[in-house]
Amino acid sequence: MTDLQMSLIGAAGVFVAGVFAYNKWQEHKAKKSVERAFASEHDDVLLRPGDIVRSEPSFDLKPAAPADDTPATAATPVAAPAAAHADEAAEEPAAPLAPVAAPVEAITPATELATSLVDPLIDVLIPLALEAPVRGDKILPVLHTLRHVGNKPVHFIGLHVNGDWEPIVHGGVYTKLQAGVQMASRTTALNELEYSELVTRLRAVADDIGAEPEIPDMIEVMGESRTLHRFVSGHDAQLGVNLLSYGAPWSIATLIGALEKQGFDVRPDGRYIMPDGDGGQLFTLTTNVTLGADTTSRLTLLLDVPCVAPARAGFGAMLACAKALVGRLDAVIVDDSDQALTDQALAEINSQVLDFYQEMEAADIPAGSTRAMRLFS
Repeated sequence: MTDLQMSLIGAAGVFVAGVFAYNKWQEHKAKKSVERAFASEHDDVLLRPGDIVRSEPSFDLKPAAPADDTPATAATPVAAPAAAHADEAAEEPAAPLAPVAAPVEAITPATELATSLVDPLIDVLIPLALEAPVRGDKILPVLHTLRHVGNKPVHFIGLHVNGDWEPIVHGGVYTKLQAGVQMASRTTALNELEYSELVTRLRAVADDIGAEPEIPDMIEVMGESRTLHRFVSGHDAQLGVNLLSYGAPWSIATLIGALEKQGFDVRPDGRYIMPDGDGGQLFTLTTNVTLGADTTSRLTLLLDVPCVAPARAGFGAMLACAKALVGRLDAVIVDDSDQALTDQALAEINSQVLDFYQEMEAADIPAGSTRAMRLFS
């Protein structure tokens, strides 16, 4: 065997040994990362003195029926599920949400703004300890790489050097950070896969900005997420009333003019929106026919109850609109079985809506609030 062959064999052996050692090091590094992510030795998801305190959802409601693709409604028969729910609520009212620990400091206006993004009631809060103060300009590009896990939004806030928690902005200097991922939405609760993705991606973000995250226990987070989602599912109510033509079906072209005079915004996708005057919506209207149809004999007005504040009197406004359209279109207000809805029946539905609002207020999730709009999106 020549000297060249011996040299090649020796070099190959060194290469193989190096690859083996590198793989073992990577395996060890991954193992330590997983242990850090899901270890139970750390404290609960509470911040150190001076930080925002996280609250746990604590609802005293009967278990909600499994959610499906059709939201619970509150008319007749659309009203039937809401009526049953209102009866249950009268027997067993929702308990107010209880924080894990007493608040440690007053909330300033800036902190209140920050908690609209990272909400201690509906988000998993993850403190990020910084090695040194950082500028918003430097960390924003990195933070923007983590905006969602699954369909759950992720937000970041920072403790400004002036002592206020605020959304991260250019020009700001921050001594602490917090990440928050929403625990539930209208469709699902935060699940194990989404949380695992969050942990992995957040550690990468933390490494890039020189921070150390304090990861909450997965089992605890999953329990809180499911509890919050049960509340959302149990209060996902949409209230509808129908208008039925007395005579011939209405021409869609003629109908659009009548709806615009009534105050509806006619959207290009065929939706009809009654604006609330502040950029939001009070209720919607559907023609119950496919886009492009020429006529319809039935209209449905729909109120998304948890997304409209009680002060806007959404049901009263929707009912007033329906009665105005009755005269304009020669129609009658009916339920889903085409039975006329009497003033007494409508008054009973309105009473159920008021009870519903009281339940949401007691749970510290007022209808129409930023918190409710996030949960019921």
